[in-house]
Amino acid sequence: MRVKVLFFGMLKDLVGHAEEPLEVPEGSRLAAVFEHYSRRFPRLEEMAASIVLARNEEFARPDAALAEGDEVALLPPVSGGSASPPEAEAEDELGNIFAITRSAIDPRALASRLARPSDGAVVTFEGVTRDNSGGRSTRYLEYECYLPLAMRTMRQIAAEILARYPIGRIGIIHRLGRLEVGETSVAIVVAAAHRRAAFEAAHDAIDRLKRLVPIWKKEFFADGEVWVEGQWDDSVPRVPSVERKGAAR
Repeated sequence: MRVKVLFFGMLKDLVGHAEEPLEVPEGSRLAAVFEHYSRRFPRLEEMAASIVLARNEEFARPDAALAEGDEVALLPPVSGGSASPPEAEAEDELGNIFAITRSAIDPRALASRLARPSDGAVVTFEGVTRDNSGGRSTRYLEYECYLPLAMRTMRQIAAEILARYPIGRIGIIHRLGRLEVGETSVAIVVAAAHRRAAFEAAHDAIDRLKRLVPIWKKEFFADGEVWVEGQWDDSVPRVPSVERKGAAR
């Protein structure tokens, strides 16, 4: 049977392309796809402890069964690229807003959409491109993402934040593509009756976004470039969570 395999971030560079079809035996499991590519690219095996798998736009365990036509994604540690996925925006029935954009982020416009007369606090967090990293001078950044899973995960994060803190609404927006020094890469806006809940919710939201949403960052310097390797949240299943040897069946 045939599946489509997607590669993101540093894995895309390692493999040499963003996607390809793959024939796997009937009854194969998700781990078999990773095994196939780790044999072709030994560096993948070295990175196994930090790689996450997804099937049909959802995080999945390596022992998940595959079916004809499945979409499989190999995801390096999040750090949030040069792919061009479409922009996406969603607003739920409660007025929460989630967006991925290639345009400049306007936090004030997002705040005005979220705020209500009953709110006593509107807290905004902006992640801004700085001019240095690890002692090197940064020229610019590029971001890419796995769009469907990124949007779904942002909505899940918002639902968890709303259940945990007494806030009114939350907005999460992340930018893709090339960002110059000083430009905003991500904005979190929280509207609430009281400031403490709004501050705590915004802090929690950006921490979760950095560990859970499949967005990758590439830094460009005067003397080279590098994918920023972050770390997945402990709740996300990893490749080593099952025995990989003989896992194709």
